[in-house]
Amino acid sequence: MTDVLNHVRWDDHGLVPVIAQEHGTNRVLMFAWMNREALEQTLALRRAVYFSRSRNKLWFKGEESGHVQHVQSVRVDCDQDVLLLSVVQDGGIACHTGRHSCFFEAYDFETQQWRVTEPVVKSPDDIYKK
Repeated sequence: MTDVLNHVRWDDHGLVPVIAQEHGTNRVLMFAWMNREALEQTLALRRAVYFSRSRNKLWFKGEESGHVQHVQSVRVDCDQDVLLLSVVQDGGIACHTGRHSCFFEAYDFETQQWRVTEPVVKSPDDIYKK
């Protein structure tokens, strides 16, 4: 496993950017970070595990929401400094806002404004009941 982890070019903070893409459609669902332990767990479990910079800890995607990402493949780019995951997204919701994708706003060149392009699938209040 050490050779696999050493193949990745980690940044100065020991992190690598990760793009999660929906298996089958190739739609980009989200962007996150991994450290060595997160990648090791992801490869072992075939479940997306990220590193939360704000909480400074491993983040098992879906641990609170139930929206687990089942990893189908892991790719590294030509510079070995970005990872691409192909995932099956439980519940069809990847974003903490309750949307399918975190990339739900698009720039409209005509109005020169950001606009929301997809609806909330499930209210975050219903997802994250405390």
